[in-house]
Amino acid sequence: MLLAIDVGNSNTVLGLYRAVAQESRGSGPDIYAAAPGETAPDAAAHRFATELAGHWRITTPDARTTDEFGVLLGSLFDLGGIAMSEVTGIAISSVVPPLDSTLRQVCEQFFKLRPLFIEPGVKTGLPVLTDNPSEVGADRIVNCVAAYERFKGACIVVDMGTATTFDVVSPKGEFLGGAIAPGLGISADALFTRAARLPRIDVRKPARVIGTGTVDNIQIGLYYGYIGLVDGILARMIEQMHADHGADCQIRTIATGGLAKLIAGGSRYIGTVDEMLTLTGLRIIYERNLERQEKHQRRRMA
Repeated sequence: MLLAIDVGNSNTVLGLYRAVAQESRGSGPDIYAAAPGETAPDAAAHRFATELAGHWRITTPDARTTDEFGVLLGSLFDLGGIAMSEVTGIAISSVVPPLDSTLRQVCEQFFKLRPLFIEPGVKTGLPVLTDNPSEVGADRIVNCVAAYERFKGACIVVDMGTATTFDVVSPKGEFLGGAIAPGLGISADALFTRAARLPRIDVRKPARVIGTGTVDNIQIGLYYGYIGLVDGILARMIEQMHADHGADCQIRTIATGGLAKLIAGGSRYIGTVDEMLTLTGLRIIYERNLERQEKHQRRRMA
């Protein structure tokens, strides 16, 4: 089993992928093809599809020890009826660097495995054409890998978390850049913190656009105001892509993150919602680096 871990600023999402044997991998690209200077893995050993056997969303720990985090993972595995010993590989995308060393220790202590962190030097198959590629968050790269694998063409990924990121992929599968905006949650928190008389509310789709009470007014402003932000940026990005790649360039838009379903329901541009997009990208990148991980494990066992 592969354990995929996406560590965000507010939440951490974990997913377990189980290999399922199949007769043929189909006509898609061979993700196990050897890179220059490498030996190709045994193709027969990798003729499998994968299924998501379980997934969890937890609050990102800010001060947990290795043992505490290990106990938490053990509890989640027990609830899912899965033994930790079934995990044979771990892939991690993290935007919280202070937690990286703790996660590495958890993997080595409780799973006896060296995790694959998504970082410079890892083979992703996604050229990054930004001014400073090392500045691009691992989660953004992972999302784009999964989106391009799904659409096989130009696409824009909207990830709605603590911050909302917009990531653009070219028709050739290149990361072109994007935008970062404050997330809906922290935008709402700023409003409630600075306006003492306004009550704290849950953000949801209001029944009407013209509110008759304070709660209605706030919900309308937050919900439709944020949809306006998302659609406004997407409209301009699509316009720029058509200018750069031709008016006939088909551009898919996909949203992920905790608030993706809520906002996508009112968006004119978001065509697909996939809450597991980041986990899927982690699985794909792990498979593309499978030989590298196997070498690391053989060295540890030698």
